[in-house]
Amino acid sequence: MITVTLSTKYQVVIPKDVRQYLCLHPGKKYQVVPYGECIELIPLRRAKNMHGVFKGTDRPTRD
Repeated sequence: MITVTLSTKYQVVIPKDVRQYLCLHPGKKYQVVPYGECIELIPLRRAKNMHGVFKGTDRPTRD
């Protein structure tokens, strides 16, 4: 099990092997979501990278 320590500035260093496994890079933005007693980091996607995400869903029809 990998453990980290919260600094006095409330910062946490993500260990190198975890960064490499998840392909994390400096400058990438994340949404921080509290989940019970856990913290979840969700990568933000640019709108231009979202093309095709809703493929196969029905569009509302216009009259």
